Amino acid sequence: MVRLQAVIDSWKTVRQDTAQAVDDFSAHNLDYKPCDGVMTFGELARHTLEAGHALTGALLDEVDSFATPQFRELIDKYAAELPKTDGPGALARELRAEMDTRAAQLAAKPASFWEGEITRRDGMRVTRLEMLQFVKEHELTHRQQLFMYLRLNGLVPPTTRRRMAQAKA
Repeated sequence: MVRLQAVIDSWKTVRQDTAQAVDDFSAHNLDYKPCDGVMTFGELARHTLEAGHALTGALLDEVDSFATPQFRELIDKYAAELPKTDGPGALARELRAEMDTRAAQLAAKPASFWEGEITRRDGMRVTRLEMLQFVKEHELTHRQQLFMYLRLNGLVPPTTRRRMAQAKA
C-alpha cells in the first residue's frame, strides 16, 4: 500500500532537487539545449513547474477526466495562475514555493478523496493517489533531463553531490 504522505514527501524531495538544479545552472544560459528538437533547460524547468501545478490543481478541483480534447486548455488554465519567472533565481524560488503550497493542499484532502477514480489522458482509470504518483514520476523524468543538461555543462547534479558527501562522512 502506498501512503499519501510518502508520495508527497518523495515528490518534495524530487522538487527540491529540481529547484537546486535550476539554481546550479544560473550562471549558464537557460536557453541551452544539447541539440535541436528538445526543450531548453529553462523550458524544461518551467514545464515541470506548470505541469505539476496544473495536474494537481485539476485533481484538487475534482476534475474526473483528463481524456478530453480540451486537455491543453485545462492545463493552460491552471498554468496561467503561476507568476512569471524571469531568470533562474525566480524560477527556482517559484518551484520551491509552489511545492510548499501544493503539498499542504494535497495533504489536507481526506483518504476518501484519494481513493476516488479519475481517467488519465490515455484513458486509463486510476485513483487520484495513483495520478499524484504519476505527476511525481513525470517530474522525475524531467528532473533527469535537467541533470543531463547540468552534466553536459560540467556541473554535478545535487543528488550526486549528496551521495559523494555521504561517502566522505
